[in-house]
Amino acid sequence: MGKSINILDKAYLQWVKELTTRYRQSQIKAAVKVNSFLIEFYWGLGSDIVSLEVDNKYGGKFYATLSADLRKEIPGIEGLSESNIRYAKRFYQLYAECSRNLQQVVEELCRIPWGHHIRIIDKCSNNPNKALFYVRQTLEYGWSRAMLLNFLDTDLYERQGKALTNFQHTMPAVTSDLAQELTKDPYSFDFLSMRKGYNERQLKDALLMNITNFLVELGTGFAYVGKEYRLQIGRKEKFIDLLFYNLTIRCYVAVEVKIDEFDSADIGQLGTYVTAVNHLLRKEGIDNPTIGLLICKNKDNLLAQYALESSSQPIGISEYELSRLYPTEVEGTIPSIKEIETKLNLSLIHI
Repeated sequence: MGKSINILDKAYLQWVKELTTRYRQSQIKAAVKVNSFLIEFYWGLGSDIVSLEVDNKYGGKFYATLSADLRKEIPGIEGLSESNIRYAKRFYQLYAECSRNLQQVVEELCRIPWGHHIRIIDKCSNNPNKALFYVRQTLEYGWSRAMLLNFLDTDLYERQGKALTNFQHTMPAVTSDLAQELTKDPYSFDFLSMRKGYNERQLKDALLMNITNFLVELGTGFAYVGKEYRLQIGRKEKFIDLLFYNLTIRCYVAVEVKIDEFDSADIGQLGTYVTAVNHLLRKEGIDNPTIGLLICKNKDNLLAQYALESSSQPIGISEYELSRLYPTEVEGTIPSIKEIETKLNLSLIHI
């Protein structure tokens, strides 16, 4: 076998890079095609099982038998386990009733991996609209399996676009619906670990310490601008709890976080911040009008709706959920280093 040579010609090196890129692109296209064929196969398999009623005809051991027979006929092929065959039936049953544009639905289904489908089937059985929501979100935003699981576990479908807002009355129709879809109610702060009796500063600090998770929870297109963002309004200094910019609707989003129940006075304060950002930060012709988002511990929906109707600024009101709360005094609940060392020493004595 001849020795390789070291070619330093720039055109050659560039050609090698192009070949590498083309090969990787071909790999991706091949993977997409393989996935598409696999999903189509599972769809057809599920359709056959349902229409032929073979599981009823052949009894409970049918799936194991079919798996063994298929793997015997097609050796070395993955994806023909008993479990996957059972999922194929559930996969078909979940979406078969989508009578409108069924062919389009199947084409969408073929564009995400089978592993994603399994998670969606487990969480959305008997609810095709919910399942399609997660399929389309995965397609639009390129969710990994871990990201999909996170949103499935935190019930994004039930929360998406559910904030109380006045967007329809304060924003152009083109952007009001999009802005509404960017909201959630409640926001899930389960990625935080807080002690009971926490205050607002501690909550805001914790959110910033977990800014990546917070941005994921806020949704697509949010970019962090600042905390306690200073606004010089005349002779007064005002501070926005958290300021973001949303790249999807191209506007600033002023966020106020309250650990108490919603109060109508909160709307006046947030409305002032929204107006100030429009005057001080917003660039005419580039940025859309600023949105305010109030996230509170809980709210009376009727009071919140009345408060929103009184404001001319686009504002949304949502609650937050925080399930992991630790005792205020943790001393005594967690063993000290000395206690751990003592237990280890006792364990060594008994060995």
